[in-house]
Amino acid sequence: MNAANPHELARLLLEREFDELGPDEQKVLERVASGRLAGLDASELADRSSTFGQRLADRVAAVGGSWAFIAAFAAVLVLWVVLNSGLLPLIGIAPFDRYPYIFLNLMLSMLAAVQAPIIMMSQNRQATKDRIAARHDYEVNLRAQLEIVRLSHKTDKVLRQLAALEAKLKRRPPA
Repeated sequence: MNAANPHELARLLLEREFDELGPDEQKVLERVASGRLAGLDASELADRSSTFGQRLADRVAAVGGSWAFIAAFAAVLVLWVVLNSGLLPLIGIAPFDRYPYIFLNLMLSMLAAVQAPIIMMSQNRQATKDRIAARHDYEVNLRAQLEIVRLSHKTDKVLRQLAALEAKLKRRPPA
């Protein structure tokens, strides 16, 4: 069995007509029929088309979502409070941000205002990578299914030939 055209593959594998399929399924079947391999993995495909800003957003989200960032940020907050509430007044210097730390609150608000959209951009890119990976997995599964069908047909053919040979041997008179 050699289904080398996407219309035959659609009927064989999906039991639907090629024209009834969505554009993604049609592309996959055309690629399977042509024998081209998928090639790159999903992350590589997504990274190839990413802009500098998108890669920067991914990096910022990776750093901002790490334990190292959380620990460093907590250390900065503790240092800020210790400096302004105890250490600076102790050595006779006026604190630059007295309790209730209005300047610190402003800085944290600005950080959150910038960091939130950057993290959302990174999440959107991850969703795109996930869609590419799902499409890639679908293609791999479709290829595997095609190979299973082809092997099944070959096995059936070999079994038929074997049965025919056995029948011939049974009809043959003993020597």
